[in-house]
Amino acid sequence: MTTQTVHLALYDTLADWEFGYATARINSPAFQQVPGRYQVKTVAETLDPITTMGGVRMLPDLTLADLDPADSAMLILPGAESWVDGGNAAFAKAARRWLEAGVPVAAICGGTLGLAAEGLLDDRAHTGNAVEELQTVAGYAGSAHFRAERAVRADGLITAGAVSAVEFAREVFAELDLYEPAVLEAWHGLFSTGDPAWFGKLQAALS
Repeated sequence: MTTQTVHLALYDTLADWEFGYATARINSPAFQQVPGRYQVKTVAETLDPITTMGGVRMLPDLTLADLDPADSAMLILPGAESWVDGGNAAFAKAARRWLEAGVPVAAICGGTLGLAAEGLLDDRAHTGNAVEELQTVAGYAGSAHFRAERAVRADGLITAGAVSAVEFAREVFAELDLYEPAVLEAWHGLFSTGDPAWFGKLQAALS
């Protein structure tokens, strides 16, 4: 089996809480249909360390210029304060390349602003923090396709708002076909509600 790589974008002021559910489970064989099918690697514009919103220093594995969509199973674009001022444009352009190559992209919070600026939300169903926020992005013409949902998956693109990290992860897992449907439902039920009954359902789904 060839291990496929999910790439997590890094840039300064990265929102620590938005990608953890997704990357932790992608990199963990527990519950997976095909354990070890995926690994996570980080990608940035340079190999210099970045500092997250929480003050955590992270070191990229590779640079964006050295990465081809053909070598990626998915590109994950977390939010960051740097998106608000039009930063990270190279990653927005990369998202276009990934989608045109048929490789999925997952963007949450500020990452959706970059997609809006790149015109990638104009003809795809999507969500974000709020349609009003996306409408502040110059050139955004996708209001008719905005969905007031926690996370939306459409045509290889996953979008979510800042408070929907669990729902974002669920859609990432579904796109990657990481879990059996019953396992995915139980995982989401447990982490979205905290109800211990879902733990029993998760164990039952795994047995």
